[in-house]
Amino acid sequence: MSNQEDLNNEKLEEKANFIEKIIISDIEKNKNNGAVVTRFPPEPNGYLHIGHAKSICLNFGIAQKFSGKCNLRFDDTNPVKEDLEYIKSIEEDIKWLGFTWDGEARYASNYFQKMFDLAVELIKKGLAYVDDQTADEIRISRGTLTEKGKDSPFRERSIEENLELFLKMKNGEFENGEKVLRAKIDMGSPNINLRDPIIYRISHETHHNTGDQWCLYPMYDWAHGLEDSFEGITHSICTLEFEDHRPLYDWFLNQFEELHHPQQIEFARLNLNYTIMSKRKLLKLVQDNYVASWDDPRMPTVSGLRRRGIPAAAIREFCSRIGVAKTEGTVDYALLEYCAREELNRVATRRMVVLDPVKVVITNYPEGETEFFDGENNPEDENSGTRSISFSREIYIEREDFMIDPPRKYFRLAPGKEIRLKHAYYITCTDYKVDSEGRVEEIYCTYDPLSRGGWTDDGRKVKGTSHWVDANSAIPVEVRLYDRLFVAENPGKVTGDFLDDINPDSLSVVTAYAEPAIKDGTAGEFFQFLRVGYFTADYKEFTAGNLVFNKTVGLKDTFKVQR
Repeated sequence: MSNQEDLNNEKLEEKANFIEKIIISDIEKNKNNGAVVTRFPPEPNGYLHIGHAKSICLNFGIAQKFSGKCNLRFDDTNPVKEDLEYIKSIEEDIKWLGFTWDGEARYASNYFQKMFDLAVELIKKGLAYVDDQTADEIRISRGTLTEKGKDSPFRERSIEENLELFLKMKNGEFENGEKVLRAKIDMGSPNINLRDPIIYRISHETHHNTGDQWCLYPMYDWAHGLEDSFEGITHSICTLEFEDHRPLYDWFLNQFEELHHPQQIEFARLNLNYTIMSKRKLLKLVQDNYVASWDDPRMPTVSGLRRRGIPAAAIREFCSRIGVAKTEGTVDYALLEYCAREELNRVATRRMVVLDPVKVVITNYPEGETEFFDGENNPEDENSGTRSISFSREIYIEREDFMIDPPRKYFRLAPGKEIRLKHAYYITCTDYKVDSEGRVEEIYCTYDPLSRGGWTDDGRKVKGTSHWVDANSAIPVEVRLYDRLFVAENPGKVTGDFLDDINPDSLSVVTAYAEPAIKDGTAGEFFQFLRVGYFTADYKEFTAGNLVFNKTVGLKDTFKVQR
């Protein structure tokens, strides 16, 4: 190895997380012949969420960093909860995040016969038996953390009887729950996972991939390690809740000398405040219509974040910033918003949109006249060009940009006050009109013709700037204003029911007025509505005849970044 290679490896190891350091050490020892093969193994029983994004970035990122491979494998061992819709969404999410898997997508169900054959071998070794107890009886007999488990009355069945019964289970001769196959390990083990775990159960359900070929399905703990082995996975990376399962993972593989034995490594899962990560709870939100769908922009699902307008690059950056650790912690949601703002500021197209319009009449501007100004599409991108913005006697500004009786140090429009209109002129309020309830209906102003472009050469300083749209050319657009779905940092912690903490104001829909150039946008395009926030053209609903925008995040950043 050259000195340069030594230097590169030293730099790589210096920046590496603890999993990468393990891999670097394995490569140096030529373990697995220096190969690195990871996998992302989702269960197709729901949509992926931001926690899965962390795992995706980790597994695919390691494969990229070490010139290895990463498999996509669906752990489809439970036909009751699985659906092709979920499989399709998972594949789309991974691609959208910027990753590709090695070869074709793989399925646990493709290995059902091989798993069954190994289970038969386990029975022949006297290491598995058919149990007739009910699920409740098995649960009770397994004991607790302080009490040892009790042997099943069927634990000592003969190998011949177990083989016969297991074959009948496969052939569909028993009802759901009537019998299970259990590994014979140690009912007195301090690790409850080793107390004769169930490895097969009967389920007369049609499987999305194998149809009605099987009515006998492997349990996750039995299937997972075997799948890793069959695929030649070198480093099986999973979250901390599987740490206590690792002895079982190893025990299964150790019973078959011919099998490749991957190394299981655990890391801390992502916990995000104001968010839930349970697929069961997310499913309830969808099924009970608390949200519109799995990809509702308020959901922490990858597709929900995408629809809200969080760029894939921002999610990757977020996952990079939170790092990989061995200890649990909770990440501030504001960090995700920070990463979104950083990326959106770089790529978002600028437009002026007024969400709550009030009309301004510029009394000294010629009636029937229209002029045009150039506005940059993105000041962060010198190649983004400009667009033409029309201006006439009547415009709309935000209602909150005007006050009749403003406080001190108020720099927006008020009677007698002058402000700058972005890209256009200075205007001064001379009068206003209110309705019977005191609500401002119109504002009357004069403009300074010498301030074209938003500046003058007389040296006067105007501190306030407002965005606006031409009332004669502005077009109506639907804007969906999203807030966090939960009002509590840890939903359900106080009352025990996460539904109690749902934010009743998490969505409001307004009809706004936008400059005409907005209609040239494309579905999924990112926008900065000047002085308002970042928005995206809804990638599912936006068309030239249906201008729908979702609020991604406001302009104000509350997250303090350690630099």
